[in-house]
Amino acid sequence: MMTDYRIFLLSPASCTGRRAQTLLRDGAGSALATGLRDGGVPLADVFSFLSALYFRGKVTYARAFAAPPPGAPGILVITSSRGLVSPGTLLTVSHLEEFAHTDIGTHSPTYMDAILRSACALAHQVDPATRVVLLGSIATGKYVDPLREVFGPRLVFPADFVGRGDMSRGGLLLRCVEAGRELDYVATGDVPRRGRRPPRLVPRRPDRPARPDA
Repeated sequence: MMTDYRIFLLSPASCTGRRAQTLLRDGAGSALATGLRDGGVPLADVFSFLSALYFRGKVTYARAFAAPPPGAPGILVITSSRGLVSPGTLLTVSHLEEFAHTDIGTHSPTYMDAILRSACALAHQVDPATRVVLLGSIATGKYVDPLREVFGPRLVFPADFVGRGDMSRGGLLLRCVEAGRELDYVATGDVPRRGRRPPRLVPRRPDRPARPDA
């Protein structure tokens, strides 16, 4: 019986916004900022802070549903200058500054060389039937064009992402993990890059501690 292998590729968080500036500010005293200066912090933790709900949803979902072939990574994160890297990779201040100063787009030689090189290495490492699931936007070609050049029809995308904004996607992914329900994927060439906005998600009810007896 054929195994349904799948690997997730996560789009990155912005490293140029206000949250990134708070981490890079001289004298920043948060645990995350201190960790960046003192040896490094896992990429997933840094990007979850920078992107909040969206990246947290992506990495939580990917950890729940990744099914890589033996010896292959289940999750990789797209970066601006270092291609596809593990979410556990330790980042320092210099890494964050490097990401911030490198453009992401098909016009950027540094970005394109890195993502194509690491995508080709991954393609040679995995079973030819392995699906590569992009958790990121396909509204532009900055992620999908170089990845589809390498993976072709194996590059798939959650159909329910079309028309949703970042926060809606993050909320959807967290709800799927809570429900134990994996999304349906379609080839990136089979869905419109932009679509009609779907209905808003029903607000999640936060867990509340039980009230003590009166």
